[in-house]
This record gives sequence, C-alpha cells and structure tokens, in this order.
Amino acid sequence: MSTAPAFEGSYTVMVTPFTEDGAAVDVAALERFVDWQIGEGVPGLIPLGSTGEFLSVSEDERRQVVEAVVARANGRAPVVVGAADEWTPRAVAFSREAERMGASGVMVVPPYYASPTEDELFEHYRRIAESISLPVMVYNNPNTSNVDLRPPFVARLAEIDNISFIKESSGDISRVEEIHRLAPGRMTVIAGYHAYDSIRLGAKGWVSVCGNIVPRLSADVYDLTAKRGDHAAGRAAYHRLLPLLDAISGDLYVSATKAAMEIVGMPVGPPRPPRLPLPAPQTAALRRILAGLEAAVRDLAA
Repeated sequence: MSTAPAFEGSYTVMVTPFTEDGAAVDVAALERFVDWQIGEGVPGLIPLGSTGEFLSVSEDERRQVVEAVVARANGRAPVVVGAADEWTPRAVAFSREAERMGASGVMVVPPYYASPTEDELFEHYRRIAESISLPVMVYNNPNTSNVDLRPPFVARLAEIDNISFIKESSGDISRVEEIHRLAPGRMTVIAGYHAYDSIRLGAKGWVSVCGNIVPRLSADVYDLTAKRGDHAAGRAAYHRLLPLLDAISGDLYVSATKAAMEIVGMPVGPPRPPRLPLPAPQTAALRRILAGLEAAVRDLAA
C-alpha cells in the first residue's frame, strides 16, 4: 500500500475568481488570492470544488485554474483539485490532468444525478484511483449530490490503495468515529460540517468555505484544538465563526461567499449564472456579521 501524504488542518475550498462580466477566469485575482491564503497560514488549497463553481467552468478554464493555483502555490501548500464529473471517463481524465499539472491530490464527489448503486460507485472510484498515483479524497455531501456514502461503504472504498481521505459532510459527526472503527488506519476523515466537534472526535482537519473570507481564524480552529490541545480556545474560535458559517450556508453559499470576500477587500467577481449576486438584504446582514467578527478578533488580540 502506498503512503499517503498527511493532508491536515483547514483546507480552503476556493472560490473561482471571474472578471466583472463573468466571461473569463480572473487569473490575476486568483494568484493574489493564493498568496493571501498561504500568507494567512492556510495549510492547503482545494480549487474546483462546489464553492469553486466546478460545474460552471469550461474544460479549458479548469486547466487554467489548476495551472495558476499549482504554479502560484509553488510547493508552499498542497493543492487538492476537485475532479468530479457525472461520467466516469471524464472524472478519470480530470484526475489524470490534475496529476500531470502538479496537484497533490484530487477530491471527488460522487456522480450527482445518476443515483448510482454502491457497486457502480465503487467502480467509479476504483477507475479514478487506479488511473493516478495521487491520493483521492472522497467527498460525501448527500445534501447536494443525492448520494450518501455511509461508513460501511467508505470502509469498502478504503480497500482501494490510494483512496485514503474523506471529506465527510453528511452532518452526522458520529460518522467520524464509525469510519475510523471500520477502516482503522486506512481512511483519514476531514470534516465538512461541525468542524470543532469532528476534530475532537479525530478528524484531521476541515474543508472550509469560510476560509475564503477569514483564513487565519479558520486555520485556528484546527490548530488550537488539535495541534496545541487547547480545546477551550479552539471551541471559542469556532463559536466566533458560527454566525458567518450560518450566513454563507444554504442555497446561496457561492454568492454569499463572494459577497463576503468583496466586503473584506478580496474581490473575486460575480458568481456565474444561473447564480445571481447576493441580494442586498443578505449582503447588509453579512456586512454586520463581518464587522462583529472583526471586532471580536481585534478584542481577542488586544
């Protein structure tokens, strides 16, 4: 069995910056964003996930994003590329492409429309994993993919050599321990939701949407809790984030995240249709939440 790299900590599932008219990837903004993320202490980056609007970019744009992120990171942080597709051969092609371009791993959500059986899912992931030498992070998010990868099946997937990580976003924190019990030493759990509680149960990090907006505070949740063992401080950091997490969750998560980034001075352009910019009332609420979060962090540092 191959030895997987130790993906650990708060990995930002990155937005994809677009030009103001939404017609093209804004590569300059993407490069600035990568520098800012790494400078703020984020240990890893995930382009072309759900928050990165992976279904709303062309194949040429995918390559443009991967090339820019990998080149700009330049070994300073691992880059785990979203490589999902409904059609297995295309997911294989995206995964191979990510490896050729220097990615550290791939993240793959299940086929999100076909409602495949477990045998079909196993074959889908087997073909992807066996086509590359990179570690594969399985992404379980039944709320959006309409497929739930339950712990016994996750343990079955862990029998495939380089399927060694799962982003667990079912919302059921008991699965952290269940996956560890059923696949001991073979599957690392990375939290999607309920980060603090999942980390206390043994998750080795979290894939963070709010890391786009407040990367250092997002990284603190894991670092304080798991690395320093200061559970009270880790819990406090997570609780400070909860209003923001609530505000950017739900159906408008991409639009809300991009609106919040504009507010904090890191503009990344609009979301692509059919998404629309965040409506004014929600934007105003986000502005208030971010002002309160900034004040809380400033008081903590004083």
